[in-house]
Amino acid sequence: MAFMSVLCIVSLIAFSTVFVDANVPGVYSGGQWKTAHATFYGGGDATGTMEGACGYGNLYSDGYGINTAALSTALFNSGLSCGACFEIKCVNTKWCHSGSPSIFVTATNFCPPNWAQANDNGGWCNPPRTHFDLSQPIFLKIAEYRAGIVPVAYRRVPCRKRGGIRFKINGNPNFNLVLITNVAGAGDVVGVRVKGSKTGWMPMSRNWGQNWQSGTVLVGQSLSFSVKTSDGRHTTSWNVVPSNWQFGQSFTGNNFRV
Repeated sequence: MAFMSVLCIVSLIAFSTVFVDANVPGVYSGGQWKTAHATFYGGGDATGTMEGACGYGNLYSDGYGINTAALSTALFNSGLSCGACFEIKCVNTKWCHSGSPSIFVTATNFCPPNWAQANDNGGWCNPPRTHFDLSQPIFLKIAEYRAGIVPVAYRRVPCRKRGGIRFKINGNPNFNLVLITNVAGAGDVVGVRVKGSKTGWMPMSRNWGQNWQSGTVLVGQSLSFSVKTSDGRHTTSWNVVPSNWQFGQSFTGNNFRV
């Protein structure tokens, strides 16, 4: 009996070291209204917004469409804000559309500083400015084209996505690079763990944007993923990847509740 008790305690300790963060109950509720400015880029069809610093690639096929924004340094958080969602309204200028309609965008890119320009004259994304460089079509939903730049009110909001979290596996047998997209709830992934059918849970490290890496050989194993967002919530997708997976393939797992 004593041996069984010790065994149970050891097992519980081992399990708790894997899932060291307790899951936060409920759903992500967003943040408070703040002020910033917004410009636009990418052309009338938003094709110039594809790819980008978050690694999402084709924003149309990845489900983000034209509702996207590049964030200034103050908001981008070195890439950890990729996937976060915002509600934005044009305010306090004659260029705003009547009624100050809201737009909802996902952070998919980085707006770099322009040190050759002053912060208030072209260097819109220079630190410490909070700035959104929106896709042109979505900017035009809140303000007139000729405005160029407008003051805005913004807040973090829950991301509402169709379907589950998508895991795209790139790399080679000795280096797994997993792109994580279509994340609901808080949207911005801050931690990822992977488990092969022949391994325990292992932390992955962020390579860039929302690309997460592991140097463990996982070829020939079914894979499970645990994803954690900035609000402390996490979701686990068990055996979402079959053992015969190939590099370049994408798989869909569980998403966060909204």
